[in-house]
Amino acid sequence: MENNFDSMLNVSAVPQDDKKAAFIAKSKNNRNRCYELSEQITNEVAADSGKFQQYLDVQARFDRYTANNALLILAQRPDAERLGDYGYWREQGVFVKRAERQNPVLIMEPGKEYEREDGSIGTYYNARELYDISQTTMKERTQPQTERDERLLIRALINNPPASIVTAEPDQMPEDKGAIFEPEENCIYVRKGMNAQEIFQCLTPELALAGFADGDPEYDRDEDAFHAYCASYLLCKKYGIDTQAYDFRYAPDFFEGMEPQEVRAELSKARDAANQISSRMAKVFEQNRMSQRQQEQTGQRQEGDQNRENGPERESGQNRTHMQGREPGQPRGNWQRREAAQER
Repeated sequence: MENNFDSMLNVSAVPQDDKKAAFIAKSKNNRNRCYELSEQITNEVAADSGKFQQYLDVQARFDRYTANNALLILAQRPDAERLGDYGYWREQGVFVKRAERQNPVLIMEPGKEYEREDGSIGTYYNARELYDISQTTMKERTQPQTERDERLLIRALINNPPASIVTAEPDQMPEDKGAIFEPEENCIYVRKGMNAQEIFQCLTPELALAGFADGDPEYDRDEDAFHAYCASYLLCKKYGIDTQAYDFRYAPDFFEGMEPQEVRAELSKARDAANQISSRMAKVFEQNRMSQRQQEQTGQRQEGDQNRENGPERESGQNRTHMQGREPGQPRGNWQRREAAQER
């Protein structure tokens, strides 16, 4: 049978305009999908305390993502651990599984700015396709947990605080408080005798409140108590502090009557408060890493210098040992036989 492929090879090129039109249509569909998902999941989070805590768990893992994008991740892949686009995973030496290529996690990213009819400036948003590590060919998916010294953790937490921090005797503190922010004094009082976990749990919401107060002596701490509580939970999740005592059963009451856009604004407020504290902590961790690196490099240099100093001595000592009982130029075998004969 004659194989004639000539007729198959007459194929017209796909016009670039068609490719562009297809890309624009896909981008529009993805963007609309994001808007729909965002509205839907926001309503669910506002009405369900369990779903709200799930959102906080996602936001804690993806603390650099906006509240809206954390909501989108929750709606599409709530168990996501690590997200990246095709290029990111290719740089890691792995690829997105073929079966998962049509199941991206969509998030929204700001694009070009534009001028509205009233003269104000708006921003276009584009949908971006990401993939979780579970959707890739990477075999080792668990990232190593960073264990931090408790003293370093607390030192980082109190770095450059927005209010003074002072320890107080237990009898000077409210019974149910391990720490309390006093706006009039711009001071946070911390109960003496607590362990690192307790300090972290009690101090984080008060630091968030002090940040909200921004030095205002007439600040009402009740105004942002819910945001500070959520910020504390986010920080505890991020740094491996126990969160079992946190209770969000009344979260739906806080959001009652709010529109989705208002709910997202409240979520952003809590997320931003946590990130302000976390960014101050990150500076201490980075300084500690640099210090450790310098110590390691210094130790390696000292060890290298010591080896160079001791090396010639060891070598000359070994040579002297080999030469004992042997005349210059005498073969080693003859010396050994002569020494054995003398012993006999």
